[in-house]
Amino acid sequence: MTSAIDLHGAPHVARYLETDGEDGYHWRNGTTILILFTKGRRTGEQRSNALIFREYGDNAYTVVASKGGSDTPPAWFVNLTADPDVEVQIKGERFRARARVATPQEKPALWANMVEAWPDYDDYTTRTAREIPVVVLERV
Repeated sequence: MTSAIDLHGAPHVARYLETDGEDGYHWRNGTTILILFTKGRRTGEQRSNALIFREYGDNAYTVVASKGGSDTPPAWFVNLTADPDVEVQIKGERFRARARVATPQEKPALWANMVEAWPDYDDYTTRTAREIPVVVLERV
């Protein structure tokens, strides 16, 4: 069986959900993963993505809409800009949240915190002219 450390995309999400994060919460280089559930902006179908995250205060989490430095944002980001009411699963706990882009005042500290978790984020900024957003997921 392949370790979740080696998985990406749908297989990572499936393993995480099957095991309540026992396999998949811890990922490469000591990062931690949550599952973000958004509603497809065209289909209305639920979509799920495994994303590196960090805690932000007592009731929020941050993720980065990098798509590896692509010039286009990830689909999950476009979906949550159309409908910011999302669900998040961390290990076995699933809860509702409201997503928003970090303010210009918040972003520098949040970006530094996310780069600490995944240093490649800084490299991604050199691959695109697009400003890569930090997204705040606030529990509701």
